[in-house]
Amino acid sequence: MAAHVQTPKTNRVPPKSVEIHIKRRANPDSTQYWEQFEIPYRPNLNIISCLMEIQKNPVTKEGKPTTPPVWQMNCLEEVCGICTMIINGRARQSCSALVDNFEQPIKLEPMAKFPNIRDLVVDRSQMFDHLKRVHAWIELDGTHDLGPGPRMDQDDVQERYAYSRCMTCGCCLEACPQYDEDNYIGPQAIAQVRLFNMHPTGKMNREERIEGIMGEDGITNCGNAQNCVKACPMGIPLTRAIYEENRETIVHGLFGWLKT
Repeated sequence: MAAHVQTPKTNRVPPKSVEIHIKRRANPDSTQYWEQFEIPYRPNLNIISCLMEIQKNPVTKEGKPTTPPVWQMNCLEEVCGICTMIINGRARQSCSALVDNFEQPIKLEPMAKFPNIRDLVVDRSQMFDHLKRVHAWIELDGTHDLGPGPRMDQDDVQERYAYSRCMTCGCCLEACPQYDEDNYIGPQAIAQVRLFNMHPTGKMNREERIEGIMGEDGITNCGNAQNCVKACPMGIPLTRAIYEENRETIVHGLFGWLKT
């Protein structure tokens, strides 16, 4: 038997600079345009740090002074989802996106499924409107002590925990070919219906949530592309939620017809 020969690893030489291309827009009514920037490289640099460097000295790669780029950020630890943008063609959180993991030039764009306000900032309020529509919360009866909560099966607890990790970042909606503002409510809201309908207390508003995903832009508009579950940075089982809630809507619709 021939001996296995291990190929020696080659050390990648770090670049001296980072080239960033940003798709910009001055206001919602203006046209989009690209600007190129170059900043010094340093190890463990993430996209947020790159944007902050450009913001300190907003000069393009060609040496032309410009306005500082605008984006959103908050937690800086991949929890809030507000810093999500398209990086080299894929929606992801810019706080956890390390420069070393991307080919240069690194291209930054705002998410395309939401109204673009300025530069990399988008208006994601339609996602939260969908959560209001499906009653994505559990009612509390006052602030007094209600005693211990209802007991739940551990398999249900684990499934609910997976859905509870959603940070409303919009990656699943950006990847979904069916989703836009009017055609499809999207997997994010459907998963929250599943989360709250599985809870013993949340079942009080079960029918209201199901009816919230039964409209013309509801769950039946899912095209089963399954892009959402691949794009989700938290690994949420979105396709399972869609399957389970699709079954619930069918049963609900059938019994609703029998009641009339």
